[in-house]
Amino acid sequence: MKIYHLSINYITQLFKSTLIKNSSWGVLSQFSQTVFLSLFFVILAREYTTEIFAKYIIAWALYQLVTAFSTMGLSQWFIREFIGSTNKDELTSRFLKMQIYFGVVFYIINILLAYLLYDEKLTRLLIIVLGANVIFDNLINAIKCLNIATLEQKNTFIILTIETFLKFLAACILFLYPFSIITLSLIILGIRFLTLNLFLTVGSSNSVSIKSLIKFKIFYADIKRLVVLNWAFIIIGGVSIINWRLANIVISKMLTAFDVANYEISFKVFSIAQTLPVVISTSVFPLLVKLYAKDDKREFLTFYKKVHLYYLLFGLLSYTFIYSFSGKLIPLVFGNNYISNAQYTRQMFLTILVFPTALLQANMLITINLEKLDMLFNTIALIINFAICLIGLTFIKSLSVVNYSIFASFFVFHISQDVVLIKRGITSLKSVIKFYMVSAIFVFTYIYSSNIVNPYLLFLLAWIIVLSFLFLTKNKKIYQKYKLRMGYSE
Repeated sequence: MKIYHLSINYITQLFKSTLIKNSSWGVLSQFSQTVFLSLFFVILAREYTTEIFAKYIIAWALYQLVTAFSTMGLSQWFIREFIGSTNKDELTSRFLKMQIYFGVVFYIINILLAYLLYDEKLTRLLIIVLGANVIFDNLINAIKCLNIATLEQKNTFIILTIETFLKFLAACILFLYPFSIITLSLIILGIRFLTLNLFLTVGSSNSVSIKSLIKFKIFYADIKRLVVLNWAFIIIGGVSIINWRLANIVISKMLTAFDVANYEISFKVFSIAQTLPVVISTSVFPLLVKLYAKDDKREFLTFYKKVHLYYLLFGLLSYTFIYSFSGKLIPLVFGNNYISNAQYTRQMFLTILVFPTALLQANMLITINLEKLDMLFNTIALIINFAICLIGLTFIKSLSVVNYSIFASFFVFHISQDVVLIKRGITSLKSVIKFYMVSAIFVFTYIYSSNIVNPYLLFLLAWIIVLSFLFLTKNKKIYQKYKLRMGYSE
């Protein structure tokens, strides 16, 4: 009975924490966004031919590559600086004004890339239309960063959910009245413009004013100085997206349109899985910054280790779910044209085993002002990914090469982070070895067992065992603390 009450008390306190309260909105909203966006792409994959769908994906991938650099990697810099700034209004105005300028410059770059990389007219036109989103994206991203820094993500989540729902509705019109992919792209652009207006009017907690932005003066020297001082963030922000989106460009040049579509489907499924750690990280990062500023190392490391464990479990859960269910779910959702996609999605999901903890460790490095090391590791990971892709696809014309190259790059990225965190006393060699051993043993045992046990039953049994073990371990610790507090002995 005592354990029961202690467990209830623990759960109650957990849901009162800043991390859970702030992230819960994000998780619910992001889940809704993921559902609507996934349905949006499912409809496109079904209603347009594979060739047209692939061209849309190429244009979308190039736009996202440009967007990755258009913010100049200053998002995390702004969040970190805002928390400790004494003049928050001036910092915010400067940041937003710069993002507007960067958006215009990088849209021009997007147009140049359209003519440089592709000769086909429809692909070029799609790149130009979808690329216009980058101008709106930069200002939206700046306001999102402001909301993260002030722990007001609720505004962001509500507006983005509305946006994805409108995109889904736009795609649904195709069932009643088919129209060209260009028309759809223009509708998507219009929805993004509406989203920007919602952010400016109701999504910034009255912290942003168009009049104040227009009046605020910013000079080239200010921009140059800030970019030079924080150039590492530019690399970090860009490389993290390039690691994924570069593959679309490489596949379009070295493989087939069907491979482009297959890769995008696998990536969309992966995007659903990465939703939870990405959303939670928007709350974890500012909390890490605040705990680090308090100079309480014990509380700082305890929080980090707790989140690290949750991310590890999430990675294992995601991988095993996809391994067991992708063979049935993907053809059911995307159609029988993509019945062979399950194997590629399973390969891509090897990366989810290290992605959540790599994201956490990257936030940790930035928190302790080691963003240049994080930038270096991101660059090394990109080079590894690109090299394996190009060399591998020269000899083996298979999408598997791309999936394994992404996993290899993230694996090296993760190990590089581990080395630094061990040296800084954030973690230990024993903990790092345990992480890789637990992951490897669990995954190999699961794969081997799936040949013997029904995969659906195996998933259920495996996670009943894992969750039961965690519950018993947690309650044992709670009970021991209770006995110590009350002065009980064995």
